[in-house]
Amino acid sequence: MKIKKYIAPTMPEAMSKIRKELGNDAVILNSKVIQTGGIFGLFKKKNIEVIAAIDPDITKQEYFAEPKKEVNASPAKPVFYKTEQTNEQKLVLDEVRSLRKWVEENNASQQIGSFPQNYESVYTSLVEQDVDASLAKDIVSKVREQFSEEELTVDQIKQHIRTDIQAELNRIGCGGITYDKQFIHLVGPTGVGKTTTIAKIAANAMLKDKKSVALITTDTYRIAAIEQLKTYSKILDVPIEIVYNLTDYKTAKEKFKDYDLVLVDTAGRNFRDPKYVQELGKVVDLEHDIDTYLVLSLTTKSNDLVSIYQQFNQIPLKGIIFTKSDETVTYGSMLNLSLPNEVGIAYMTTGQDVPDDILEVTANNITQLVVGANENV
Repeated sequence: MKIKKYIAPTMPEAMSKIRKELGNDAVILNSKVIQTGGIFGLFKKKNIEVIAAIDPDITKQEYFAEPKKEVNASPAKPVFYKTEQTNEQKLVLDEVRSLRKWVEENNASQQIGSFPQNYESVYTSLVEQDVDASLAKDIVSKVREQFSEEELTVDQIKQHIRTDIQAELNRIGCGGITYDKQFIHLVGPTGVGKTTTIAKIAANAMLKDKKSVALITTDTYRIAAIEQLKTYSKILDVPIEIVYNLTDYKTAKEKFKDYDLVLVDTAGRNFRDPKYVQELGKVVDLEHDIDTYLVLSLTTKSNDLVSIYQQFNQIPLKGIIFTKSDETVTYGSMLNLSLPNEVGIAYMTTGQDVPDDILEVTANNITQLVVGANENV
């Protein structure tokens, strides 16, 4: 069986293409209106998408046939009868019906928005920013329900969405450390930039907030990580302790009990390994008088970010720190984790420079990145 998708400005033009390539025996599995082209979700053109199929071994059934005329027989009205289907033909028809059902269900999931034009434009822009389709639908639907009697422009819809998202993020809580806990742990998969992030937080705590700072590292798996944090400790002129087990950790805690802030760097491991979080508990105390932040890279695929969060959600998380914001142009993943899980976002790193390339996150920061800046401000 041959299956092909056709896109044309109108249905007649689509049908003409189908007849030309597949012939008159083609079966239409599905058709829908789509939008193509445009810039940033705007100025799109409407087209017709048609999915057609043909089995070259089977032609259309002749449902009506005229009986043979007997010689010298008097004229009679033709008798019509239906041709019987073979088992092979029935199997093919069942396959076509099953395929059509799958296509319709698949198209329904892809068209989860299904809003009027201006709302659909905003919905599309959110999805293009990597906001989860279901979450984007909820965000846009809320505004549409609130203003169902009004004709809103794209800019007006976006402004209401900004207001709603900011309100939710403010309710959940955004922003950096507040020094109400002395010990701060950074956890997360390998390669996301935990060590550099710790150096940035330490430098800002010393230079801007005039706090006394000490460092602890449990990342004994990588010599380079230890040397990197040692280098930062020398530059910042702060003490550092390397710990290999929970006993070492407790000793280091006692040693640094008079410091305003103690930052703990943990080993980055394969987040898919369920033993990783369990091993963390054998080296550091994750529950008493500490705050733990999950460090994630915005360059990581959105689905993987969700998987990583679910893995680390086994431990109490104060918030999330997103790194490498300068290496991507899509920021919807921040909403995908923060809003459904009601977890705050503390910092966002914007480069490698210490201590400059780190930003204490606000609800407005995130909203502007995902929805766009308010053009009226």
